[in-house]
Amino acid sequence: MGGVVNAEELERVVEQARQAGEKIVFTNGRFDLVHVGHVRYLAAAKKFGTMLIVGINSDRAVRALSDPGRPINPAWHRMEVIAALKSVDYVVEFDELTADSLLRTIRPEVYVKGGDYKNKPLPERETAVSVGARIELVPLEEGHSTTELIRRIVASYGR
Repeated sequence: MGGVVNAEELERVVEQARQAGEKIVFTNGRFDLVHVGHVRYLAAAKKFGTMLIVGINSDRAVRALSDPGRPINPAWHRMEVIAALKSVDYVVEFDELTADSLLRTIRPEVYVKGGDYKNKPLPERETAVSVGARIELVPLEEGHSTTELIRRIVASYGR
């Protein structure tokens, strides 16, 4: 059970989970350079239910959403790393700029995002509400971000 799945496999996983009475939690992100903030965020997300599904932005989507030079790690590496975390049940890649289509496929009981969305619009809010998902924001870990990690690496090794 668990691991990296494609969209077709995900539909079967979700149907079986519903029949088994699982409480499905969904989150998504780039997860380019995984750090302790990501690990703690995903562990907190899992506590909202019994099954955690993580959507990972495709390389094309990350290039459209992020700074130049990103992603640093290709999608299949990012998915494998996230799938290896004990809090994560399934990982699926998506190519759109938002996770709306995955929300419609999964119809989770809970949609989790980082606390940075407390003060900015959540692109998937309308879709999450329309599929009946409760939205939960998990506070970010101070001092732990991919951007900050990249800055420290460049400062130390970029000469």
